[in-house]
Amino acid sequence: MSIKKTQHQTSGKSGKKQKSKKPRKADTVDKYDLYEKSVQSTDFEYEFVDDNFRRIRGRTATLMREDFCGTAQMCCEWVRGRPENRAVGVDFDPEVLEWSRDHHIASLDDEQKVRVTLVQEDVRKVSTEPVDVILTMNFSWQIFEVRKELIKYFASLRDALVDDGILFLDAFGGYEAYQEMEEKTKHKGFTYVWEQASYDPITGHMECFIHFNFNDGSKMKAAFSYAWRFYSLPEIKEILLEAGFSNVTIYWQGWDEDDEPNGIFEPATKGEAEAGWICMVSAEK
Repeated sequence: MSIKKTQHQTSGKSGKKQKSKKPRKADTVDKYDLYEKSVQSTDFEYEFVDDNFRRIRGRTATLMREDFCGTAQMCCEWVRGRPENRAVGVDFDPEVLEWSRDHHIASLDDEQKVRVTLVQEDVRKVSTEPVDVILTMNFSWQIFEVRKELIKYFASLRDALVDDGILFLDAFGGYEAYQEMEEKTKHKGFTYVWEQASYDPITGHMECFIHFNFNDGSKMKAAFSYAWRFYSLPEIKEILLEAGFSNVTIYWQGWDEDDEPNGIFEPATKGEAEAGWICMVSAEK
């Protein structure tokens, strides 16, 4: 109240029209667009899933379900891949699904649009027709912090697959993953900030945030927030097997000549004690 009153009095004394301030970048940008530019690579995910499903099963997957689909960018990538591909995206958040309809779904042609279905539902309760592939990416499955709940969720995914279906997910780790820290990555016009705000070594509970900083000095704090349990790879593999999957494969990322991740994920039984890593996981029904 006092700030507004002061502004009004100042304007009245000067008798001049104040210049409107240029809006802060943080107030005008779209957080979902920034998220996709910062962390998503659906062309890579499509190729990885498509190639490895064919390698494992000897056939082509056509029906894909994406849990925690968010903007459903991957669903749209999937239906653009082949004329026979269909996708189902499941998310509990009506806002992000509406954003998807206005942006990604709207950009598809009429024939592609009918091959995408978005469902607003709890991923633990949703019922879909049996699918070839289920994706639960961006570590969102870690919101199930009680082991029994995660086993129950994975078991429901197994039941939602066709007889030779495969679940794909991603995981992250490394000794820096346990630290409370910030990691900044520069992009054109903004900086992506990943903050690991807290970690409890007794419970495994972790809280993380995504912030965006802009060239004009403005910031979008906590654009996205996450509260989950940080599971290790041995736990993930054991839980998937307990959920009824017959075989679990870990795909480890290689390094290029500049000692940077090369984006190539290969099946592995041993990894390296790196500061930070991201890997892919497949679980066969």
